[in-house]
Amino acid sequence: MYPALEAYIRHALPLMDGISQKRKRALEDVAVFVSSKRKAGEVAELTFICTHNSRRSHMGQLWAAVAAAHFGIDCVRTYSGGTEATAFNPRAVVAIEKAGFAVENPGGVNPHYQVTFDDGGPAMECFSKTYTDPFNPAEGFAAIMTCSDADEACPVVAGAAIRAPIRYEDPKVADGTSRETAAYDERCLQIATEMLYLFSRVA
Repeated sequence: MYPALEAYIRHALPLMDGISQKRKRALEDVAVFVSSKRKAGEVAELTFICTHNSRRSHMGQLWAAVAAAHFGIDCVRTYSGGTEATAFNPRAVVAIEKAGFAVENPGGVNPHYQVTFDDGGPAMECFSKTYTDPFNPAEGFAAIMTCSDADEACPVVAGAAIRAPIRYEDPKVADGTSRETAAYDERCLQIATEMLYLFSRVA
């Protein structure tokens, strides 16, 4: 894993103690799902869902993959999607780059970013899409609802084995303000911390 990401993880791990008990229970529900798949010798597929698949869902996808790697859990694949497609927001891309991810941007209206966290690992292809896109799993996955709008718009996620509402405040609320950078950095760190907690609970 890239040294900058390892340093970021060392900073985030002690912050797990500050996660509320309510959020810990929701994260532990997903950990139980991953554990059950692991014990069955199956791959646990996690799809992070928000409305536009532009900020929180991508951060969730990426940090879940990093957290699984950190704890040596190799039976996990992570995805993201929205109720509509837009683009991976450049502000969110900057936040993950600052955290230590390597990002290649091929350009275009909805760029298919290539994101890596380890020189020896494959790139994750991150682009905005609906959660039903063929790129994502169609059944047996954990649907992790990262925003209230998507959570309320999709009371049932077709094909999901479990549905876990783990909502995050949208850093978009700070766009164009003096708090813009801080809001994205805070959300990135919160999601990193909670994904680390989730995978620390996988048996």
